[in-house]
Amino acid sequence: MAIPSLWNPLRSLSRVDLNSDFEDMFRNLGARPWKYERDLAPELRMDVTESDKAYLVSVETPGVRKEDIDVAVDGNRVTITVETKRQREKKKDEEEVLTERYYGKSYRSFTLPSDVDEEHTEAHYENGTLQLMLPKKATSRSRRIDIR
Repeated sequence: MAIPSLWNPLRSLSRVDLNSDFEDMFRNLGARPWKYERDLAPELRMDVTESDKAYLVSVETPGVRKEDIDVAVDGNRVTITVETKRQREKKKDEEEVLTERYYGKSYRSFTLPSDVDEEHTEAHYENGTLQLMLPKKATSRSRRIDIR
């Protein structure tokens, strides 16, 4: 049995981005359609979890050497910079048919709800995943003051 739904005459238009399709038509003019190079940096995808004492951040960074990753912490602001370098040199008699991978710098910056203790921060990189353990800075708790 089919579930009834409201008919929306503009539904098919919502799936089409006219601006990007129009730009792509002129971008590929004169080039072979399979020889398209990406010009946008990929987004660094991450998960952030919080415990009572720390934040755990997992960032996907496939194809990056750990020497090409930079992490900066300033108070509650964390900035991750990743540089993907081209490992293979192009030979004279070769022609690239398809290039979809991005080479260059990507970065991600975000703010956490509380300050991070920079001295006890840990970072580990394994199998294309960067793991950050960002301990929360001990905050001075309010105390009750007796009035005399």
